[in-house]
Amino acid sequence: QVQLVESGGGLVQAGGSLRLSCGASGRTFSTYFLGWFRQAPEKEREFVAVISWRGAITYYADSVKGRFTISRDSAKDTVYLQMNSLKAEDTAVYYCAAGQIFSNNYRSYEYWGQGTQVTVSS
Repeated sequence: QVQLVESGGGLVQAGGSLRLSCGASGRTFSTYFLGWFRQAPEKEREFVAVISWRGAITYYADSVKGRFTISRDSAKDTVYLQMNSLKAEDTAVYYCAAGQIFSNNYRSYEYWGQGTQVTVSS
């Protein structure tokens, strides 16, 4: 069974930091693009960041650029999202996803994790 499993979410004060991790099992995603998305209550799923399969290319949503950093360890089949200077509006469930297209559209991704809650208190 193919799985992506996120971890690292939690409650943090505004201005604080969190590091999310997403590990894969059941197959390797070393040649897949890995992305992070988030969804707040009553809002659509929103693109956060994506990284190419070798990690050389990254792309961020304007709302997180300069504050979040996506990286990956292909040997461990793990993708990370370092989140700094967190704001209340970053509160959401964060999902990692794997796909074969470098895209900011969630419909382009084939595999999804179950999500991890990030709550930023103001």
